[in-house]
Amino acid sequence: MKKTESLALARDGAMVFNAYLAEPATGAAQKPAVLILSEMFGLNGPMRELADQFAARGYPAMVPNVFWRSQVTAGLDYEGPERQVAIERLKTLDFVQIPLDLRAAVTALRDLPACSGKVMAIGFCAGGTLAYLAAAHSGVDAAAAFYALGIGRHLDDIASIHCPVQLHYGARDPHVPMAEIERVSSAAAGHPSIQIHLYDAGHSFFNKVRPTYDADAARLSAERIDALLAKL
Repeated sequence: MKKTESLALARDGAMVFNAYLAEPATGAAQKPAVLILSEMFGLNGPMRELADQFAARGYPAMVPNVFWRSQVTAGLDYEGPERQVAIERLKTLDFVQIPLDLRAAVTALRDLPACSGKVMAIGFCAGGTLAYLAAAHSGVDAAAAFYALGIGRHLDDIASIHCPVQLHYGARDPHVPMAEIERVSSAAAGHPSIQIHLYDAGHSFFNKVRPTYDADAARLSAERIDALLAKL
């Protein structure tokens, strides 16, 4: 496996932001690439580890630093004083510009020798909303959004989605209440490309280092991601 800690990506030939890239071993069979979009804590250890896990299975994986415009750009800890920093910088996240940034990341992934030419976005919390927006505006071939925080504010973008999208929610998530899930479900009803999956779990159920990790929900949702990757 090859790891690139700070890959430079340029948008419009000028604006440069960084990303973590994990690539399979040289000579591996081509597979779809995975674009991982982080929680409000950014490009931290668990996001890198997730990219490494995909790469170990033959999928090139990238975690772009979606907070590169922020005053604090580094990955942050889940608890302690850095948690409040993460909350504050999330308030300034530009949900209009970042999907355009992600086009550059998608292009870079498609150009990798190990990539089959297909790219799937997988996002968590705020990154879940970005994965949904990437399906609408960034040219990905599929997307999976986990406990996405705020898709309800971007429902007009559903009309621009033409690739398979999975929305994974926890029924006991205090940050994404059932009213939000029902609103998104209603807007997506009848859309041929969007599937909504609800689990008996809370927020961050996919993240092994969080206290709300749920092994059963994580396993089932991972199986659904793998099934979608297999179709690309």
